[in-house]
Formats: sequence, structure tokens, C-alpha cells
Amino acid sequence: MMLKLFKENIRIAFGSIKTQLLRTILTVLIIAIGITALVGILTVVTALENTISTNFASMGANTFNIAQYENTVRNRGGNEREVINPIISYPEAVAFKNKYKYPFTETSLSFTATSVAEVKFLDQKTDPEITVLGVDEHFVANSGLETSLGRSFNQFDVDNNTYSCVVGSDFEKGLLKDVNPIDKIISIRGARFKVIGVLKEKGSTFGNSQDLRVLIPIQVARSLFTAPNINYTVSVMVSKKELLDQAIDNATSTMRRVRKLSPVRDNNFGVIRSDDLINRILSITQYLGWASWIISIITILGSSIALMNIMIVSVTERTREIGVRKALGAKKVTIAVQFFIETLLIGQIGGLVGIFLGILLGYAIATAMSFAFVVPWTAIFAAFATSFLVALFSGLYPAIKASKLDPIEALRYE
Repeated sequence: MMLKLFKENIRIAFGSIKTQLLRTILTVLIIAIGITALVGILTVVTALENTISTNFASMGANTFNIAQYENTVRNRGGNEREVINPIISYPEAVAFKNKYKYPFTETSLSFTATSVAEVKFLDQKTDPEITVLGVDEHFVANSGLETSLGRSFNQFDVDNNTYSCVVGSDFEKGLLKDVNPIDKIISIRGARFKVIGVLKEKGSTFGNSQDLRVLIPIQVARSLFTAPNINYTVSVMVSKKELLDQAIDNATSTMRRVRKLSPVRDNNFGVIRSDDLINRILSITQYLGWASWIISIITILGSSIALMNIMIVSVTERTREIGVRKALGAKKVTIAVQFFIETLLIGQIGGLVGIFLGILLGYAIATAMSFAFVVPWTAIFAAFATSFLVALFSGLYPAIKASKLDPIEALRYE
């Protein structure tokens, strides 16, 4: 019986929606705009978070870097002056690696030799946009990289300065297309390198391709690229996560000894934890999430008023119908449920349209900005809940008003 009554109410609700189609469409659109704003922004935020997590997780959750960084200090007069920390030179990087012997850690040294290299293979060559990195045998593992073909460097390659290289995945689509890259000879600055491995695809980080690069042994890179003031990066991977904090403390004191800093002086280098970097960037995306809620709440308030208005008008226009139904024995709760179901239907239709448009909008923005799109289930759930609450609060007053109409007065209404 209850199911039959519910189906009847649904049928009546759809009939009522058809009779006031223009007002219903306008109300649905107002609700949909608010939901679109909510879902669209949350979709972009989710895609952004996923991209950031994927890209920066390549550093490894248990990895930290020691690098140069800038800070500001105050003079006694109160004026700020900028202090640029000295670069990490090769002797300092090597001294750190030799002195730092904390358990369960591996230290790697690397530097960017150039970001505008031209690489040749047979009679073909690349545009001068290839990044060449000088690395040691631990760089690939510490950076969270993997090879899809061949192998990475071993200690023999680095100690003996072999002219071997590991290339990014884009070389398989370009310079080394349609050939097996392994053991092929490529030329960089006139030096011939044998390809021993190809890295798995990493994609782009904020527009910068991570797959257009060549890794070569660090000493070979130092001999080919002799620019002054080369800044080296020291990366340390801790195999046991629970030892990460102690390992960082030990690394900080080791680097202070390398740089001969007195106990009263501040560090003139930076220790960057990979998880801190990810968390800092992800915390920024929270503001975008809040902005989406503020925008959607303002719009949804308007849609709530519009929905309530259309239902009050509907109650007024159907006063005689309500009177007839009450005269035939309809109870107050039956009348209230009928109008309440109408409100819920309009609200959910608006929510569905908004979710569809929001996902399309979010997908378009994510694709345009090269973010890794994922289905925003949180945003979809939030949109359903929001549209339901809008319908709930908007439909409550009109439904109660309809149920309280006096049947005799309702029948006399013109």
C-alpha cells in the first residue's frame, strides 16, 4: 500500500512539474549552477592533489634532500636584508657522503649539467631542450625512478666513469623510435654514450616534462660540463621510516661539520623532507576547496529561495486540488508528502544536472592544465547531500502549508 501511494505521489509530482515547466527549469538551473561550481572546483582540486601526490611521491616518502635555499634575516636597524646561502659544492657533497654513515640510509649526489642539450643519434638530433643530469649509482632508487628497459647505473659504471647513459621514456617516442634503445650510441657534446636503460614514464610536473632527460655518471658529467658554481643536490633515502627524524638530525649535524659552522650560527643550507614538501603544497589546495564551498553555498542559498518560492506558488495555484483531496479523505501527512516529494524531485534533478556539468567542467580544466583526472567521488557525494538538503529545507514550509489548508476554504478558492 505504501509503495503504491509513493508511486502515485511520484506520478503526481512529475505531472505538476510538467504543468509549470518554465519555472521548474529555471529553478533546476539555479540549483545546477551552485552544484556545478561545487563539483567543478572540487574536481579540479582532486585532480591537482592527485597530480602533486604522484609527481612528488617520486622523491619517496622516506627521502630528504640537502640543498641550497634562501632566507631573510633582520639587521639591528630593523631593515630586512636577503641572505643567499652558499651553493653546495662538489667537495662539500662528497665530504658529506663520506662522513654521513647513519644506519639504513643511502646517499646519492647529483647535479643538473644542462637543460638545453642537443642529443644526436645517427643522422637525427633533438631540439636543444634535453636535460642532462650527472648522477651516481643511488640516484635512480633515491628519486623513486624505475627503468622500463635495461638497467640503471651500478657502482662499476660510476667508479670507472663509463660513457653509459639512462634516457627518459620520451626518447622511445622520438630520437630512438622504432628501434631497441638498449646498446644504441647517442652523442652529447661530441661524446658518445651507450644507452643501458630507459626510465619509466613520469609525465609532466607543471608543464615541465620529466621524460626528456638523460642521466650520465657524475664524473663524466663534470668533465663535459664545466660551468662555474655548479650546485649539487644531496639526496638521502632512509629504508626504515621510523628512523627518518633521527636520520635528518644526524644529517644536519654532519652538514654543519662539513661547513664548519659554529654552534651559535644558523644553518646555511636547507633540509627538505619529501613528505613536508607534499603536505605544504597540498595544504594550499584546501583554500580552493573552501572557495568552492563558499561559492556554492551562496548560489545554493539563492536556489533554496527560488525552490521554496516555486513550491509556495504551486501550493497557492493548487488550493482547490488540495481541497478536493482532503474532502475525499486525504490526510494532512499525505498532502505534505506529495508536495515534499515534488520538492525533492526538483532538487535532485538540479543536483544531477549540476554533477554532470561540474564533472565536465572539472575534466576540461584538468585536461587543459595536464592534471591527472580522477572521478571526484567526494564531490559527487557532497553534491548529492547538498541538493538533498536544499530540497529538504525548501520543501518543508510549502508542504506544511499545503497540509494545513482548510478543506472548505480550499474548495471555495478561485
